Formats: sequence, C-alpha cells, structure tokens
Amino acid sequence: MKQIRRVTEADIDTLVHMARTTFADTFNANTAPADMQAFLATAYAPEQLLSELRTPGTTFWFVTIDDVPAGYMKLNVDAAVTADVLAQNALELERIYILPTYKRHGLGSLLYAHALQLAQTLGKTKIALGVWEHNEPAKNFYQRRGFKKVGEHAFVVGDDPQHDWLMEADVQV
Repeated sequence: MKQIRRVTEADIDTLVHMARTTFADTFNANTAPADMQAFLATAYAPEQLLSELRTPGTTFWFVTIDDVPAGYMKLNVDAAVTADVLAQNALELERIYILPTYKRHGLGSLLYAHALQLAQTLGKTKIALGVWEHNEPAKNFYQRRGFKKVGEHAFVVGDDPQHDWLMEADVQV
C-alpha cells in the first residue's frame, strides 16, 4: 500500500540516508567525486536536515510502500520559500526524490499530487521549483504538469556551479 506521511524529527536518520542516496543516484554521473562527497556531507548532514525540518513553513514528506520509505519531498511556503522563487503566493517544491529501486512506480506523481493538494488547501496560486537543466526525466515530468521555465539559477555542488531551470505552474482549483 502506498501512503504519504509527514517526516518528523524521529525520522532524521532515514531522511539523511534517503537524501544522500537519491541525490547521489541522480547526480553522480555528472559530478566529480570530491564535489559530491563535500555536498552530501554538508547539505545532507543530520544537523542541517534537522534545521530545515524545524524551519517554520518547511515540511518534509515520505512516500511509503507497505510502511517502507521509498521517496521524499520538501515543501516551503511563506517565509521559508527560497529567494530564487519569482512567483508571489507560491508553494515551493524544493526537493522530490525517489529511491532507485522504487522509480517508475508512480511515487513521484503521488508526491506531486499531495503537494498540489496542499497548495490548494493553503490558497497558493503557484507551485515553483528548480530542476537541473540536464535532468530530462524530471523536466518532462514537470512540463507534463503544466510547468514553464521562468528563469535559471546556479546550484553549487561542492565547487561545481551547476545550472537549474526555475519553473512555475498555476495551481488549479
């Protein structure tokens, strides 16, 4: 059975493992090992993720299969929305990652549907996100859901400045 549940501080070890595993799976082929190691050690350190989890306006969500976490997403609203988001009144989908074994099981769609429902409940008019310019599967996923490119920004992994597309979509009521 597939379910979505909010991540709590008690889940930090699972979140750290999942964040490191999924990020490395997505970007290892295009990132120098030293840059990857530096990024994972800082951006996904337990204390960093706990700090993000405790930020007002930020929530993390696991998607589970038979109570086993298979993916996660991070959402930001209001003051927690990052500076690069151009839209007003937006829910920011900052991260959505699925463990390699569970890809192509509809879990990304399930997480996105949950984000959309939360945006509607909160009265948000836009969903905004950043996606790596060379992540074609993710770009296609978002474009099929109505996202349009509205800009770009640098996303630094270790010492490697990579480029993300900034994308937005209207929240349909």
